[in-house]
Amino acid sequence: MNTQAEAQTPVFDIIKQVFSGLLVVAAVAAFYFFSEISILYRVIALLVVMVIVFGLMFTTNLGRGLWLFFMESKQEVRKVVWPNRDETTRTTMLVIAMVFTVGFILWLLDMFLFWGVRLLTGQGV
Repeated sequence: MNTQAEAQTPVFDIIKQVFSGLLVVAAVAAFYFFSEISILYRVIALLVVMVIVFGLMFTTNLGRGLWLFFMESKQEVRKVVWPNRDETTRTTMLVIAMVFTVGFILWLLDMFLFWGVRLLTGQGV
């Protein structure tokens, strides 16, 4: 029987991920704890910590896999054939017309059902 072993996450990667999470929580807590300091300095410090956390996360298997996913997604987006302006305008107008048509039909249905309920309950004219 040919079985594939699941890829085990190294302990060091788990430690880095937990440390990154704790670092984010500590940075946000410090942002609010030091509220007497200028907002500019607190935002800069928070951004620096976030860059460090992202750098640390991208050294893990999960981070490398996420980066690879983004790069492959970018390549796939380049392969998409986008509609031209005329097709986009035509499709948008069709969607708007259908929304109004369905809205009008639902309004008529609601009006007749309301009229029927009023007639059945004796509140109609």
